[in-house]
Amino acid sequence: MITQVRGRLVEKNPTEVVVDCNGVGYLLHISLNTYAALPSDENVVLYTHLSIREDAHTLFGFINKTERAIFKFLISVSGVGPSIARTMLSSMTSEEIQQAIASENVAVIQSVKGIGAKTAQRVIVDLKDKILKTFDIDEVSIGVNNTNKDEALSALEVLGFQRKQSEKLVSSIVKENTDATVEQIIKLALKNL
Repeated sequence: MITQVRGRLVEKNPTEVVVDCNGVGYLLHISLNTYAALPSDENVVLYTHLSIREDAHTLFGFINKTERAIFKFLISVSGVGPSIARTMLSSMTSEEIQQAIASENVAVIQSVKGIGAKTAQRVIVDLKDKILKTFDIDEVSIGVNNTNKDEALSALEVLGFQRKQSEKLVSSIVKENTDATVEQIIKLALKNL
């Protein structure tokens, strides 16, 4: 089993990269999040997963171990193959997938191309306990903070702030102040934006 590849980045596309490891070029299928995090032409380390089928041996590359762990969890679910798992990791960050599964947010998971309602529910049923245990997510804070966080983000958008710019800040505020109301989250965010 190939678990990581270290070498010089030779080719870089949004869906795949070629890494030269001592003269051997490895083709790795990647997510858009990994693509965005990669340097253009330097030495890289990618954590990998080798998918073996009758007709193909496919190597998937990930920027960090968390993304690889989420990928492995996703492909363990019946109805979710490597390509759908990669699409999901391209549509959302690892943290967003963890939160969606932990908070049982079927709509977010179903928004990924190729995942229907039944598959989304199966993902939640099969992975919720694993995600909560592996990534040490506090189940109590998820439900309350998720709605407060979403309301605060919507309010900041109305005020003219870009969602991507606000999202990281609001997430860190919610982590630090687990009991914060929507108003408190907005006030704290406005001080730092």
